[in-house]
Amino acid sequence: MPMSTASAVWNGSIGDGSGTMTMANYEGPYSAPSRFQGAEGSTPEELIAAAHAGCFSMQLSALLTRADHTPDSIETSVDVQIDKLEAGWEITKVHLTANASVPGIDEATFLQFAEKAKATCPVSKLYAGGSAEITMDASLG
Repeated sequence: MPMSTASAVWNGSIGDGSGTMTMANYEGPYSAPSRFQGAEGSTPEELIAAAHAGCFSMQLSALLTRADHTPDSIETSVDVQIDKLEAGWEITKVHLTANASVPGIDEATFLQFAEKAKATCPVSKLYAGGSAEITMDASLG
């Protein structure tokens, strides 16, 4: 299997410094203000959110397709929350929102597949046993 690679460069102190995160088709600036205060720029958590959205969508498609419910489309967005706790900064919440178009499937069956995808996609499994609570809203569109 191919190895996925991304990189980051940080220059300066945590308060005054800034950096750039890079992956195949993305390069974006980040800083303490963008990460912790909502200022302009990227955050590592955005990249985690993008990875989780892509991973979940692919896993859900695979599960549905194997059960002869090939989806027309799956749109997933992910919110990742980072909070300062007593022990330091931690990702505390991850929320997936998925909407899919899947011909010939009822909502209850779809939700079973969505829950299984949430539990089994590799990025979700990366969180297993960690401090983040992973929640989801999924619907047929």
